[in-house]
Amino acid sequence: MIRRITMSKNTIIKGTLILTIAGFATRFIGVFYKIYLAKLMGAEMMGVYQLVFPVYGVCFTLYASGIQTSISRLIAAERGKNNDSNIKKILAVGIFFSISIALVLSVLLYMNSDYVARRLLLEPRSAKSLRVLAIVFPFCGVTACTNGYYYGIKKASVPGLSQLFEQIVRVLSVYIIATFMGNGNVTLTCELAVLGLVFGEIVSNLYNVFSFIKGTSKDGKRRLYTYKKNSFFSTIRKEQIPRNILKLAIPLTSNRLLISLLQSFEAVLIPNMLKSSGLSSGDALSIYGILTGMSMPFIMFPSTITNSFAVMLLPEVSEAQAAQNNRLIDSTTSISIKYSLLIGILSTGIFIIFGKPLGIVIYHNKLSGSFLTTLAWLCPFLYLSTTLGSIINGLGKAHITFFNTVVGLTMRILFIIFMVPKKGIAGYLIGLLVSQLIISFLDGLAIYRYISITFQPLNWIVKPALIILFEGILIMHFYHYLTKVTEMPPLIILIVCCLMLAIGYFILLLITKSISLKEFKR
Repeated sequence: MIRRITMSKNTIIKGTLILTIAGFATRFIGVFYKIYLAKLMGAEMMGVYQLVFPVYGVCFTLYASGIQTSISRLIAAERGKNNDSNIKKILAVGIFFSISIALVLSVLLYMNSDYVARRLLLEPRSAKSLRVLAIVFPFCGVTACTNGYYYGIKKASVPGLSQLFEQIVRVLSVYIIATFMGNGNVTLTCELAVLGLVFGEIVSNLYNVFSFIKGTSKDGKRRLYTYKKNSFFSTIRKEQIPRNILKLAIPLTSNRLLISLLQSFEAVLIPNMLKSSGLSSGDALSIYGILTGMSMPFIMFPSTITNSFAVMLLPEVSEAQAAQNNRLIDSTTSISIKYSLLIGILSTGIFIIFGKPLGIVIYHNKLSGSFLTTLAWLCPFLYLSTTLGSIINGLGKAHITFFNTVVGLTMRILFIIFMVPKKGIAGYLIGLLVSQLIISFLDGLAIYRYISITFQPLNWIVKPALIILFEGILIMHFYHYLTKVTEMPPLIILIVCCLMLAIGYFILLLITKSISLKEFKR
């Protein structure tokens, strides 16, 4: 017990680093993949393509999201109590539940794709893409459950590599298929892009399953998985594992389902409210495609780090809670909040300074760049709420994050209904910022109630903001100078300047003692 707990900070950092590297690689590939798709399909079909993903999100929530979190939390809690005997059974029951639900949803979506496309998404062109999407559900379910298992035992390398393989296969398959079968048909290309998701998920699934079967215990000799005929089902009836999984998964799934439905409603509502503002159907879809398919991936790119934090935090907090180690929970929470804010402030600076050039250089689209500069203010609150939500869930208070998120999303939908017809897409962007502020504030209040954190506004907010302001002015002038005196490609200049800003930022944080290398040592 003591040994596990003293190694916790190191485990989080190692796991976060692995997931961050894999996540950055995945997002990096993903950004260029979106650039490729945008050129291949155009802004309007990009909007149609993006409409499919809310449906994917709702279905994933039903068959995987709550179950994955339950697996991760239950396994971490068993480890916290030094009880490893039920770990494999928890995973097996979770996979059984997930695949069963996924198969039902696959059949329902495949058979009713025309209705969903026409009546719910209000875009008949998305029907074929929905039928392709239905194929992937069972594979996603198994991948999610095995990822939950690995997060629970704090072995982040397998989910990280799985994520990377999925992205690589997706991109390669779409590139190959589109090259030989696309023939300039943007509708067909949209369907092929969804098919790439299927291929990527199958490979990711196979890798996870193979890693699990091949896996070894800490001593490197005893196998993690051994199969004995009828042993699982004969034992499981006598235990409470299915009930425990459902006890956690049902509230989580219900909460996330409502959130996913609200998000899906939001995705469908935006193009239609944009039409109410006077835009044509094509222009509305184009703006939606630019916002969600071009600008938002950039905003979400730095969140790779905070998402990795969040993934590792949930089992860590659950294990510490099971071991009644409040001191560990307090210190882990404090450092996670701190670095979420630091990364958020850095990202805000980068997108305010280089948002417009990024939109023009990468997408050849001024509007995407304008969206980036506006959305930049979202970063600190977006990344912070991800971290806070994971901590609260790790404490077993999922109802709190549910309530806070629903309040924020409801506010966002109200802005879409009442502000978008008057202000256009600017009304939605304002609503996005307001809703995220509300969610972050409410999550912060919840954390303050349950956890004792050492909040240092000078080191966590004031100094970083002043550093990014000072650096930003210098780097911006340097960027304009380079564009005039060198013949370097604009993209290379942008990358160099962004890296200079990021490196200088953390060096100055060290110099001003806002951060310390001791925080990473244990």
